[in-house]
Formats: sequence, structure tokens, C-alpha cells
Amino acid sequence: MRSGIDGTRNEWRLAERFVSNRREFLMSGASLAILPLAAQIAPGTLSTRVSWASDPFTLGVASGDPTSTGMVLWTRLAVDPVQVGANEQESIEVVWELSDDPSMKSILKSGRVIATEALGHSVHVEVHGLEPNRWYWYRFQSGDAVSPVGRTRTVPSAEQMVDQLRFAFASCQHYESGLYTAYEHMVAEEFDLILHLGDYIYEGGPGRSALRRHNSTEIVSLNDYRNRYGLYKSDEHLKAAHAHAPWLVVWDDHEFDNNCAGLISEELWVDPRDFAIRRASAYQAYYENQPLRASSMPAGADMKLYRDISFGSLASFAMLDTRQYRSDQPNGDGSKKLEGAVFHPKSTLLGSAQEAWLFAHLQDSDARWNVLGQQIMVGRVGRVAGDSKVYSMDQWAGYDAPRKRLLNEIKRMETANTVVLTGDIHSNWANELYIDFDKPEQGSVAVEFVGTSISSGGNGYDKSKQEAELFRENPFVKFHNAERGYVSCSVTKDQWRTYYRTVPFVDRPGAPLQTRAEFVVEHNKPVLAK
Repeated sequence: MRSGIDGTRNEWRLAERFVSNRREFLMSGASLAILPLAAQIAPGTLSTRVSWASDPFTLGVASGDPTSTGMVLWTRLAVDPVQVGANEQESIEVVWELSDDPSMKSILKSGRVIATEALGHSVHVEVHGLEPNRWYWYRFQSGDAVSPVGRTRTVPSAEQMVDQLRFAFASCQHYESGLYTAYEHMVAEEFDLILHLGDYIYEGGPGRSALRRHNSTEIVSLNDYRNRYGLYKSDEHLKAAHAHAPWLVVWDDHEFDNNCAGLISEELWVDPRDFAIRRASAYQAYYENQPLRASSMPAGADMKLYRDISFGSLASFAMLDTRQYRSDQPNGDGSKKLEGAVFHPKSTLLGSAQEAWLFAHLQDSDARWNVLGQQIMVGRVGRVAGDSKVYSMDQWAGYDAPRKRLLNEIKRMETANTVVLTGDIHSNWANELYIDFDKPEQGSVAVEFVGTSISSGGNGYDKSKQEAELFRENPFVKFHNAERGYVSCSVTKDQWRTYYRTVPFVDRPGAPLQTRAEFVVEHNKPVLAK
């Protein structure tokens, strides 16, 4: 078994800092010069573009990580989304504008930023000085090219209790496996926020799909990752969802490599040094292609993605990273019995620093609802009946000590009122969470909503009525469905409502939207009611 590991306003300056961090990382080990280093921005290399032969805003616009006074605005210049080498190599000036009017007739704020080759010609504008709890619209311009208009918002101020928060969460959007019809339906709902919980891209080479194909063999280099993001972000429904509302994003494994655990590959022969080089490329491309703040900018193979975002005093979101700092999956990974390394007291999923941060965040939070946005199922679902029952070693079930630490902390904080949001497994689940799943009489301490995939796994199925054994063996599971879609949530001071939205197929356009299940959670009553 493998051993464990624990693990913008001034774009010019940010690019220099990024290149410096990356250079230090690449020079820190032997033979680490495989990745090409982007050169420092030299005086005289800045282009104030007058005209474009074709649209440079092919990847659309996005916003994210809102505060009560601002947010991040994002775009990336790419005439050819899937061939970085065919795009401009120089630094290019970009103008951004923000309005309180969707027609953009009155400009409240604007500025100029630099899109650099060092950051893949991405732009991350951190806007400040806006009014709390307001909708705004924004766009970018470079020469004669103008981007689509995006819609974004500020959140309520810290002390403000609003009547309602509406948001959606999604994950797992394998490009080859199906169309992003779920996003088409998502933008028809009025959401304040959209959460993406990981597997935004998939790293593998082309499969056998006749629907649409990956654009290269398995991605390894920085430009490989950039081109793969370009392919995914070219999807019109995904672009529309990004322009619809601000996003909160975290990754899972496929943004880097399947079932990675820290710097340990699932392929036992991979040198950790080579794996670290690849992760540096993956993390840089992730930052370049998401609406993240400069505080999330990676340094080599490390990137601090965990953070908290509050929606006034109604809800606080702790966005967690269960990949970068985790111990190796126990017992050789896969689905196994609960034995051996599963119970190692020093195993970790969050790493010591992130775990301490999360517990302090919960302790200090005054929010009515505390939301954990993360990747892998907390509910200890066992497959197969009786003594033959096995559990996923990649989920919290394979990490008994950190799972119990988390749930004990939630129980200790009686007013934490915690709701866990999860992605990863291409299926819908609604779970009540127990510290000891063998003693349900002790009571649930939190609830968990697991969302299915946007497209990963193909059309999916609904067999919830035929899975009596699953529910009998796992009585804390209140719903299971394996169709594609997203989860819609409506939150008020006293009540949380969750709607499981699904589509019956993703192998062709036109799938209708269905609501397969609805659950209600009353404030400080961590049980699921229909």
C-alpha cells in the first residue's frame, strides 16, 4: 500500500509573482525544468489592441467569491480556445466595466488590466466599493472586441438577515459523456449563487463517445490543461451559467488526476516529483480559468483553495479541499471492508491546518446556517448486505478518525446548524449524518445533500424504488437517484428546502427538467422531512 502524506487590480504584479513562485518550485528539485517558464513581462511588450480578426472572448465571462462590497470578475482571451499556441503571445490591455443596469448604459466602475501570457491571458478583477445585497452587470473590452454581459451580485452585509437565499450546486461535467442540458435549465431559475463542487474538467484522453470528444491524449503539461479548459468552457450552456450569477468553486480529483491523494498517484509507479510538476500545471490552469481572488493564486504545486463566503447572517459557506492534503486512501483504495488503516488515528482528509481553520470557522460563525461545500460523501454508505458490506475508501467512510472528528465538532457546537453539500459520485443522495452509523438511535448531528453529475456517466437512471436493500442496510439514506442534473436550494431563517432537479437523458438536446425529490430541514433540527 502507498504511504500517506499530510499535507486585480494589478495583473502585471500578480503575473510576476506567479512566475517567481513557479520558478522557485521548478528549481527546488532535480530535473524539474520540464515545464516551460513564462517569461517576466518586459517593458514594451504590452499591446493595446485596436482590432481583432475574430472574437477573443470565446470563453465568455464569469464572476465569483462575492463580498458585501464587491466580487471577482473573470475572462480569458482566447481566439482559439483549444490551441493555446494559436493565440496571442504578448501582454494585452483589457478594459472592464460594471453597471447597475443590464443594458450597461450607466457605468459605475471601470478600469484597465493586463492579460498576460504568464497567466494564460486570463483576467481576475477584484471589484470593491459596491453596495451590499445588490445585483450588477459587467463586461470586458479589448480593442474593437466586446465580451458578453454577465450578471453578478454583492452579498448582504455581515449583520444583515435577508428573507431568502437561493442557490444551486453541481459537479462532474465530463465533456464526452453528455450535453450540459442541466445548465440550460439552471439559468431559468433565479439563483443568488452557483456552487461547483469539483470535476470541472476530466483529464483523460479521447474515449469512444460519438457525441463529442476530448481534444488530446491525457493532459499533463500546462498548455494541455489550458486547452482542456478551453474545450469545456466553450460549451454554450456552461458559459450561460457562469454569466448568470457568481460562482463558488472548489476542485476534486479530475482537475488534476483521478483519485489523487496529496502528491500520491493512483498509479504506483509515478515519481512524486513528476507528479508535483504535473500538479503545478494543473493548479495554475485551474486558477487561470476560474473566478478566484489573488489570495488563491498557486505557488508551484500548492494552492490554498479553502475559504469562507458569507451571505449576510443567514448563511456561511465553508468551501473545503479534500484532495490536496489528504492521507493516502486506505487498504489499497477501491471498495473495501471497514478495517485496518481505515481506523488509523492520524489519517486526514483536510490536513491539520485546514481542519483547524474549519473548526475555528464553525466556532466563530454567527450564521443561521453553516454550509460545507466539499467533494466526497460523508454518509457511510455500505454496499452489499450483512457481513459482506464494503465501503468506498476514497470517501469519508475510509477515513474514520477525521470523519468522527468533524461530526463530533458539529455536535459539540449545538447551534452550528450544519448542512453538508457534496459532489463526486454521479448520483443524488439525501443523508442524515451520525457520528456512529451503527448507533442511529444516538441521533443525527447534520444533514448531507449529495448532488449528481451534470453529464458524467451518461444518461443515468432512476432505480430508487427498486433499491429496498440499499435503504434497509443504510437507514440514514433517505433518497437515492442516479440521473443527471443539479440541486436547487432555498434557504430562509427557519427552513431549508432542497430540490433534486434531474434530466432523463444527456445524449441529445432537449431533455426536460424533472424534480425527483424535495426535502425540508427545520432550523437546528438535523433531520430530513419530505
